[in-house]
Amino acid sequence: MITALEKPSNGTIILTITIPWAEVAETKESVITELTKNIELPGFRKGKVPRDVALKKLDQSKIYEDVIQKLLPKSYQEAIKEHNLHPIVFPKIEMVEAKEEKDWVIRAHTAEKPEVTLGDYKQAIREAKSGKQNKIWKPGEVEKKPEPMTIGELLDTLLSTVKCQIPDILIETEVNRGLSDLIDQTKKLGLSVDQYLSSTGKTAESIRNEYGENSRRTLTLEFAIESVADKESIFVSDSDIESAIKAAKTPQEQENLTKERYYLASILRRQKTLDFLAAL
Repeated sequence: MITALEKPSNGTIILTITIPWAEVAETKESVITELTKNIELPGFRKGKVPRDVALKKLDQSKIYEDVIQKLLPKSYQEAIKEHNLHPIVFPKIEMVEAKEEKDWVIRAHTAEKPEVTLGDYKQAIREAKSGKQNKIWKPGEVEKKPEPMTIGELLDTLLSTVKCQIPDILIETEVNRGLSDLIDQTKKLGLSVDQYLSSTGKTAESIRNEYGENSRRTLTLEFAIESVADKESIFVSDSDIESAIKAAKTPQEQENLTKERYYLASILRRQKTLDFLAAL
């Protein structure tokens, strides 16, 4: 197997994987052997149909589908190991070439965790807080106590100090997830997507652009909060997780949280980081 690595400026990683025909042919033979075991024809016992006869009964598209399913995961894993990559998203696969008697060429688009430059987030948050607390009182106005920063203001301030290039494939993945959810929601309302767009005065392009901007902001904040947690050595202990599980309202919720322990830990760490920033 031969691999080539590209890292375009948009943050996406492109792996081009060339699989020798000999390996493809070997995999194809094993697939055909498995498929022919299930063929039944009059006059032959199951799995005993002659190969030339069985081949005529096999769906060629099914053969190649199974070959691809066997080859892709193995080849992709070997490629990311070879280049010491740590993808954080499922790859987008493109079949560049898949012909008989020729090496197969596959292109995989993926991404690693982007680099985050935080800036002076502590100073920015303190200045934002100070700006809220030092509003000038005017005669005739009712004196009000300084209002604390809202979570939205806190996140906006943090975002203003962050530099992070979000890979296109991550944004595309989030946008597609959002659009899929939108389709499900409109179906539940008994509407088609076109009806929904017409009622909101939006277009498919404007919705996609809106989702894209929201995804870029959300992902940037997620990576920024994680970077702050790393920098400030904010961690979640086993006791934190156990306390959160015990605080669940029902046994079913406790069971679900126990199963999703890793996800729960990430949520708790994020909340502890936000509490840390709010306390600055």
